[in-house]
Amino acid sequence: MNKRILILITLLGGFMFSCTEESNPAFDTNNFTSIFDNSKFDASYFPIDIRQTPDGGYLVLGGRKLTNSNFTGIYLLKADKFGKFVTEIEVEESSVNPIAKFAAYQDKYYFFCMDAVTQEAQLVDVDADLSAVNITPVEGGLTYPAASSFEGDEFVLLSYNNGSKESVISLVSVSGALQISKGYSIGTGEDIEEPIINHFIRTGRQYPFEVGRVAGSSLYYFNGFYNYTFSLVFTNITSDDPIGVVQGQQDDGGFSAVTSLGGSKFATSRFNFGDNYLLPNKDLSTSGNTSSTDLGGYSLPEMVENAEVKILRASIDNKNVLIYGTDTKTKQIGLLFYDEAAGTFISSRYLGFSNPFEIASLTQTADGGLAVCGTTYLAGRFPRICIFKLSKDKLAENVN
Repeated sequence: MNKRILILITLLGGFMFSCTEESNPAFDTNNFTSIFDNSKFDASYFPIDIRQTPDGGYLVLGGRKLTNSNFTGIYLLKADKFGKFVTEIEVEESSVNPIAKFAAYQDKYYFFCMDAVTQEAQLVDVDADLSAVNITPVEGGLTYPAASSFEGDEFVLLSYNNGSKESVISLVSVSGALQISKGYSIGTGEDIEEPIINHFIRTGRQYPFEVGRVAGSSLYYFNGFYNYTFSLVFTNITSDDPIGVVQGQQDDGGFSAVTSLGGSKFATSRFNFGDNYLLPNKDLSTSGNTSSTDLGGYSLPEMVENAEVKILRASIDNKNVLIYGTDTKTKQIGLLFYDEAAGTFISSRYLGFSNPFEIASLTQTADGGLAVCGTTYLAGRFPRICIFKLSKDKLAENVN
């Protein structure tokens, strides 16, 4: 597989700190807020995804600004169960643009990135201690990876082929082998791919690309560009045409988050010319052509324009709950709790203090709590990674 093992650059001389709500050690593992600073004061780090490790600690997949490239470098952070810094890695600049999701499989943690020169997809795996980073080129010459998910024992990957001007959905094994792949045209014209390329070089809007499998079926979906429009596309990855398309509004409207609940049920959110709408339990047509603007949804004025939205299915106090994480106009991270079956609003909670905070990812922890990873800005302008840990008791307050 032409696999190479990179020498890690660890302990980069950064000074990390965390602030916790209490000093009781038992309390500290259940509830804490950590902000990870660095002695490179003007360095720029931002989180992409978070996973809890078997020792109770956390791995954060992040990006970093590169001085000699328009692409984003790869940054990895390990924190212990108290949210305190353990180690960090800046992966070599020959591999760039890490994407979500950060997948756990057996004793490894996987994510995709791309070669800085060829833009071809690469599969990266690390262990829970960040003691080794392995990078494997993905077969098939897939370029510009945009989003991934892990289904069963294989990855679903969304990428962009700038030669054929297609959004490409593929199944990839944990060894980087390409199982099947299908491309769908984004349309033709000189300017049609401009927002996509600007997304990758981070000079334009960051689009909420997503990909996955419809729960309990052999149907797959991707949230990306198709036929001139940012759309939710359903496919079996064999047919030349999509099975179903929920169209957006060119690049000004579409879904900002998609989570399959099984069958035609989805937990979603959508954006439309800056406005945001939440749809916690919605029937979507997985066949034929429909429009996202006909779906309605709950409008929340406190959300920023075209807000970043993350959705987590969670079990809290024996209740199946949907947790929406988003950015608010008060520069806090908003957590909105909905009953999964009914789609009804339960409660909300807001995270953040002093500095601005933005959502990146959230995951339910082994103790029944919640870990929320985000970005905060020191002095209002230097992005740094932060982790909020909420106990299961605090979450129970939100659902009871």
